[in-house]
Amino acid sequence: MKVTTDGCLFGAWVADKVQHLGTGLKILDIGTGTGLLSLMLAQKNPTAEIEAKEIDKEAATQATENVNASPWKEQISVMHTDAKLYSTNKNYGLIISNPPFYEDELKSHDDSKNIAHHSSALTLDGLLGIIKKSLSENGNFYLLLPYKRLEEIPALFTKHSLQIKEKTLVRQTTKHDYFRVMLAGSHQGNLDNKYPELEISIKDEAQQYTAEFTALLKEYYLQL
Repeated sequence: MKVTTDGCLFGAWVADKVQHLGTGLKILDIGTGTGLLSLMLAQKNPTAEIEAKEIDKEAATQATENVNASPWKEQISVMHTDAKLYSTNKNYGLIISNPPFYEDELKSHDDSKNIAHHSSALTLDGLLGIIKKSLSENGNFYLLLPYKRLEEIPALFTKHSLQIKEKTLVRQTTKHDYFRVMLAGSHQGNLDNKYPELEISIKDEAQQYTAEFTALLKEYYLQL
């Protein structure tokens, strides 16, 4: 599986927000893929306990190899499992996910790509149901989604009694339209639907990484 720039940005964005949450933080990574997000969070949270779930066997194997080759292998447990079927009484203080991007769109003939990129395995509605059930009372969750799905989000969050705490829109460059949205959320509380709405561009007009992107990724990208 490829490591995407927007995935790296999302991991760094989340890691930057949760690095001071204290010891013993329990984190759930739904659809871990290569294990990228879990590894980035472990780097910033040396006492966190991270469970990384992945339905695709090949991806789960790759994530396990990546974790075992890292300094954080004692913190991260990779599980080859379907998040919809995995039952546990645990609650997590932090849940992260980069879920399927192409729900209801044309599928590939490659079954592994369908699992990785489509919602036949897990819809956004289903993902929010898992988050609702698994998130601790005062916990937070973070999602990376396609910008085009932004209109669906308020109704789905309301359905599952979840709320947005922060929204950051992402552009490929300062000349492009938004293509991703990074969301921070929690159980419904007293935010009265007011939250920060920000934006970030990966590159500027000269095709150089922006200062905002560089500040988030400099601890992970050797060339920055």
